[in-house]
Amino acid sequence: MKIDPYNHEGSLTRWKDKVRELGGIPDISRQNSEIILKYMTDMELGINTSLSSKKGARSCVRINTIRQRLTFLAKKFKEILDVDDMTRLTEQQICSFFVDMRGGKIKRQDGRRYKATRDFVKIFKAFWHWWQKVAHKAGKEIEDITIYLDSSGEKPEWVYLNEEQIRIFCDNCNLKYKVLVMFLFDTGIRSPTELLNVKVSDLSLDYKELNIRDEISKTFGRRIKLMLCSELIRRYIKENNLEQEDYLFKFSPYVANRYLKRLAKKLFGDKKSLAGQKYSDLTMYDFRHCSCCYWLPRYKSESALKFRFGWKKSDKIHYYSEMLGMRDTISEEDLLIDVTKTELEQRLVKSENRSELLEAQIEAMKKQLATIKIDVDRAHWGVKEAIRLKLLKTC
Repeated sequence: MKIDPYNHEGSLTRWKDKVRELGGIPDISRQNSEIILKYMTDMELGINTSLSSKKGARSCVRINTIRQRLTFLAKKFKEILDVDDMTRLTEQQICSFFVDMRGGKIKRQDGRRYKATRDFVKIFKAFWHWWQKVAHKAGKEIEDITIYLDSSGEKPEWVYLNEEQIRIFCDNCNLKYKVLVMFLFDTGIRSPTELLNVKVSDLSLDYKELNIRDEISKTFGRRIKLMLCSELIRRYIKENNLEQEDYLFKFSPYVANRYLKRLAKKLFGDKKSLAGQKYSDLTMYDFRHCSCCYWLPRYKSESALKFRFGWKKSDKIHYYSEMLGMRDTISEEDLLIDVTKTELEQRLVKSENRSELLEAQIEAMKKQLATIKIDVDRAHWGVKEAIRLKLLKTC
């Protein structure tokens, strides 16, 4: 069974009970309530979805996101555009709305601008394409008013800790949180969804490998190496008497994040980190970003790095790291551009040719010396033989 850290299923069930009790989604029009509920039902069944998207029912996490954001948009459409039925929006209205939202003209309740306009755009585009498909089945063609919507993402803000800050942070944690932080930093695992579903049996016998099972992963299962925390994990499991089927970590994400925020503020203050977010806002998920920054310059291939983090697309690397912590690794050898290298190669070839010529000359001289030696030996033998014959005649 997969653990649901934030109890999304329970939250969705309670919300549905409330909607049934009230006869619709509160604080929005009947038309919008009916269309949102219909959309949610189809997503729970996995029907009328895009042909390019994955097949099957959407998760409780996704359904909760749909109902929260579409309900929010329905309220805003009424407040700003005076539209009670989302299906009657025009291209002009929807483009204007999201431009104002992205630009800060439409603000949050606290007066600040929305930083995740893209998330609302993507939800609305998915809803509208579903509405087109439903209408088409009913024999009615609906114009796609979302073609010109900007779904690009704003620069994410998160808490960046470099290697030295990670060390300082761990030195000030108790064993439980020291193990947690180093495990997050080493593995880059998604927290809390993947993290809280890791069992002791997912670790290799020497605690140097972790198997993130396919059923607990957001994207795909993977087996990765533990390079920084294996000994800590070994000690942690032994001291807590954990068995093979025990979950490695058991805690409330809210409590853990509260601890991290307080300690980060105590150690590093309330100023902003290099990634834009205040140290006092540190959460478990920030260590996934920090882990990416750590491993990026150390992995030799992009595909291997993506595998470790469970990514399918390369743009996630920049999204998570923003290249923080990268070093300029160019060397003098890299300055030898193609032309220079060619010249050096040509010189090397000439040098090798000269060496071969000298070797040939030496070999020829050796042969000449051998021939001369033979001639000298013959001459020497002839002299000795002549002297011997002369002596014989004298006798």
